Amino acid sequence: MEVGFAEQRGQLALLVQRGDQTDKTLDEHEKRLDALERARWPLPSVAALTGCAALVVSVWQSLAR
Repeated sequence: MEVGFAEQRGQLALLVQRGDQTDKTLDEHEKRLDALERARWPLPSVAALTGCAALVVSVWQSLAR
């Protein structure tokens, strides 16, 4: 019986260790995802500015004629 309990404790310890590793991996992935999201924000802004600049140039050219 004592051997069975020791075996169960060992299996539980292994499960806890795997759970800790999974939590660590998830935290690392969350950090990487946050970094990607922060690095991505300028792209829509650049596209909007380019569109506005094209609109201004188009209006300016049509008024110049």
